[in-house]
Amino acid sequence: MLFEEGWASSPLRWLMDTLGHAQLARMETDPGLVAAVDQHAAVLRDAIALDRETLGDYLLGFLDELRLRGWTFSDESEPPALRLTAVAWLAREHGYA
Repeated sequence: MLFEEGWASSPLRWLMDTLGHAQLARMETDPGLVAAVDQHAAVLRDAIALDRETLGDYLLGFLDELRLRGWTFSDESEPPALRLTAVAWLAREHGYA
């Protein structure tokens, strides 16, 4: 995953363009991915308000930590990828993306 320019100014759009659309498409044919993403989405539902601003702020913090750790996307089943997919799914479900 590349943190090209613009990721911090519109994190939900950046997430959808970078990872979200592809991961959400995979969910249509992979029930295991659906279950894993649903678990991450449940954690987020319990932890934060799911309004656009709060979800975007959460994403900014999460992405900043991933960037600092040098994380790159290599497998849709990695915990960071699942969490990002859950954010993308929630953003789509709530009409933010």
